[in-house]
Parts: sequence; C-alpha cells; structure tokens
Amino acid sequence: MHFEVLVEDKSGEKVLEFIMEKILGANNTQHSWIIHSYKGIGRLPKKSSGVTAPEARILLDQLPRILQGYGNSLNNLTAVVVVVDLDSRDCAEFKQELLDLLNQCNPRPNTLFRISIEEIEAWLLGDRAAVKMAYRTAKNKILDTYVQDSICGTWEILADAVYSGGSRKLKKLGYPEIGNAKCQWAERITPHMDVNANCSKSFQVFRNGLKKLAGID
Repeated sequence: MHFEVLVEDKSGEKVLEFIMEKILGANNTQHSWIIHSYKGIGRLPKKSSGVTAPEARILLDQLPRILQGYGNSLNNLTAVVVVVDLDSRDCAEFKQELLDLLNQCNPRPNTLFRISIEEIEAWLLGDRAAVKMAYRTAKNKILDTYVQDSICGTWEILADAVYSGGSRKLKKLGYPEIGNAKCQWAERITPHMDVNANCSKSFQVFRNGLKKLAGID
C-alpha cells in the first residue's frame, strides 16, 4: 500500500517521518509513503468548489481541490491520510465536516482522517518515557499536570516541561521560534517512542487505522 500523507505543519511532518516507519516498517519496502506538510491548518471552505490559491499551502483551504485531484488520479492501492490538530473544535463536528467534504468528491479517494487532540504534541506526551529519554531534565511536576488528550494548551505544557524559559519565553519570541522548538521536540522525542505503548487515544486511533489500511494485524 502507498500512502499520501497530508499534515498541517513542519513539526507534524517530523513526527510522522518517524512514526510511519515504526508502524509500517521501512519506507519503500512493503509499504511506501510521501508526507506533504503545509503552512498551517486554515479552515474548510464553505463550498467545496471555492477557489483558493494553490501556492497558499494552507491545508484545509486546499483540501477540496487536493482530495478531488487524488480521486481523479489514485488507484485502489493508494490511500490518502489527513492528519490535523483538533485545537478548540468539537471533534465529532469537525470529523463530520471532513467526511462531508470527502463525500462530495466524485470519484472519492480512499481517505483516512485522523485528528490529534488537542495538538500533535499530545502524541509526544502520550509516551512519557520517550519524553524523559529525549530530555533527561524534563520537569516531572509539569508532566504530572497533563491530562492525556485534553484541551489544555498541550504544546505549552510540553514547552514548560522541556524548554528553558517554558512557554512564556517561547510566546514572547513568537514564530518562527515556536515552530522551530516544536520541530526539535519532534526530532528528539519521536525516535524513542513505542508506538504500541502510547497512551494517547488519538494516537492509538491513528496507528490502528493506518495498520488496518496496510493489512497489518
């Protein structure tokens, strides 16, 4: 099976680079994939025929055009995987909006939507042992406050646990420093992750959905 993977930003791409291989094995062996990162999540157009600039590289804004393009070109041995953060949205409503968009495609590509709750940093925090291996001085008192897959300011908790000066300092620095820090966390933590022991429910749903498409028991 080949996977076309869409993710909203560079740090999400870094996470997926490691965990795709941990779940599916080495790329271009039994399975293959290409990860496409965007410059933010954006929002779904109110009409799937709405025109947006392709160069904008904002994921949800482009998604109607992308999915229809895949529907016109992909075969049954290829699946599209869309990974997005929930942020402050209602999960059930957001998932239904994505499915409604997919159902407007004719032909419809084989597509898996997966939502990290609240942010993809929840998947990193779902493996505390990996966090501690990557950051030996990570603050346990901060990590202890985290309620898995809750709407709580997820990246800020991880920043407070592992980044000198914490989320307050990062927010003062703004982007691109926040994005750079998120990429560094992904690069350092994800290689240590045990994909079969991660306690994030949203990660488990992603892992299991991917394995099902790939025919892995």
